[in-house]
Amino acid sequence: MIYSVRHTTTFRYEPAVRESVMEVRMQPRSDGAQHCLSFELDVSPAANILQYRDFAGNTVHHFDIAGTHTQVKVTAQSTVEVQMAAAPRAGDAGDWADLDAMLAADDYWEMLLPSQFAQPSKRLQELAQQLRCERRGNPLELLTEVNEAIYGSFDYVPNSTRVDSPIDQALETRQGVCQDFAHIMIALVRELQIPCRYVSGYIFRRDEAQARKDRSLEGASHAWAEALVPRLGWVAFDPTNNLVGGDRHIRVAIGRDYADVPPTRGVHKGEAQSELSVAVTVSPSDAPPPEQLAPTLVIQSRPAFVRGSRMEHEQQQQQQ
Repeated sequence: MIYSVRHTTTFRYEPAVRESVMEVRMQPRSDGAQHCLSFELDVSPAANILQYRDFAGNTVHHFDIAGTHTQVKVTAQSTVEVQMAAAPRAGDAGDWADLDAMLAADDYWEMLLPSQFAQPSKRLQELAQQLRCERRGNPLELLTEVNEAIYGSFDYVPNSTRVDSPIDQALETRQGVCQDFAHIMIALVRELQIPCRYVSGYIFRRDEAQARKDRSLEGASHAWAEALVPRLGWVAFDPTNNLVGGDRHIRVAIGRDYADVPPTRGVHKGEAQSELSVAVTVSPSDAPPPEQLAPTLVIQSRPAFVRGSRMEHEQQQQQQ
């Protein structure tokens, strides 16, 4: 499948703020079965946009906006190819001894330790007992069962948590959004010494029937988890929708949890009321086949000057 993805984020301020600094992670990754064929980023007001790769290989764009402004609008347009892959089968996966051998031979410690939003707690331990989250069967079978159990144990309620809510809030109320469910799964399986990481991205709905089945909010970015399965590598699990990742999932960034990979993160100088709006569309692309395309990257920018100063009011958007 080749997809066209448009992701627009708008921050509005009253009164005007000044000297905004922002970084965005909106360029889809090119690895494994996924290839980003083109990417365009537009920022208004105009800014000089720079880019780098972070510790996990995610592409990060960052920019400064000098002077006063009442709005910052960031629009990312991508063309992405995601190849169809066969669903992972328990018979093809290794066992717990194979997983332990992988951990002894390679360095996965960052995806095993607790992180900012994937912390063990008393409520998490209670959920682990309820779900019989312990080493049994083989890793793939257990992960699939945990994925389904989180889906069945929590209600999907948009805006029921905040961008910085700890998982205990969702664990107490048994409701949340994709960000919460991904963090809960990550925290659960790390306790079993299974490396697990957070994935920020998008999901495509093929038709109306699929849209009714998916719980994640249309028009927003999405999040899920990837766990390391012996003989299969990193396997995607989407506890929001009870799915094993496939060609409908478009990966943008990976990290230990949301704190590593927010779609936008920024600060500005000045006290103001702020309003955030996000619009995401994912649709089949009419782009030519990949062999006819050369990868392109277009950054719409003009130089902007910014003075050094202390910034306030961090801005982030939650993944629904």
